[in-house]
Amino acid sequence: MKTISENACFGGTQGVYAHASKVCACDMTFGLFLPEEAAEGPVPLLWYLSGLTCTHENAMTKAGAQTWAAEHGIALVFPDTSPRGEGVADDEAYDLGQGAGFYVNATEAPWAPHFQMWDYITDELTKLLDHSFALDMERQAITGHSMGGHGALTMAMSLPGRFRSVSAFAPISNPTDSDWGRKQLSAYLGNNEERWAAHDATLLMREKGFDGPILIDTGTSDQFIDLLKPEALAEATAARRQQATLRLQPGYDHSYFFVSTFMEEHMAFHADALYA
Repeated sequence: MKTISENACFGGTQGVYAHASKVCACDMTFGLFLPEEAAEGPVPLLWYLSGLTCTHENAMTKAGAQTWAAEHGIALVFPDTSPRGEGVADDEAYDLGQGAGFYVNATEAPWAPHFQMWDYITDELTKLLDHSFALDMERQAITGHSMGGHGALTMAMSLPGRFRSVSAFAPISNPTDSDWGRKQLSAYLGNNEERWAAHDATLLMREKGFDGPILIDTGTSDQFIDLLKPEALAEATAARRQQATLRLQPGYDHSYFFVSTFMEEHMAFHADALYA
């Protein structure tokens, strides 16, 4: 692992690190904020999964999350959204290829050799963090924005016991029934739609639910709300009688102005679960 940068931040350290990923067969970069408590011993960890076109850097510099993570003594990891580099498949469209990994393990050409983002997040990067930093991996939570909200919800419901809480900002909630989903899932996983179900939060809610608290915010002025389909997840959540807080925030759009506005509440929500 290579240290790209480390900066003092709210009493702790905001670092950026790179490493050779065996899973993705390329170098991967991630950001990690460690609060000052990490100098004394392991601290709980919140994952932040970013959305389409983002790198590790977007939320790290725009979300304002470190302020509240420092207040609660929680570490924050900001993974990249896809494999990158020369020789890694890409597409001219912004919503496929590099920057658009969709947090799945691709099985189809030309994506399969590198686009193994599910295993990268849930296994390889998890082990690297556990080995390299003062983190309490028994206390993990997960959140994300847009495509990252999709990843956070699907991972939380598919890995029972891994995360104590899950939240999302404007998640892609029903990708098997949205152009933000059908395009990518068919490209990465092929045309057998039964294989897509494991990556659809609405379908997973109907089948499994989540053994813990859920918080989701979506703006009523989100320019992509028809692609996000929050109503589908809300209906599945109600039908399951799942513990959850699903909010439509009037006037907010899809931007990081929206994310940063509600970050304090999301951090407090996760702190309650991580320190319960």
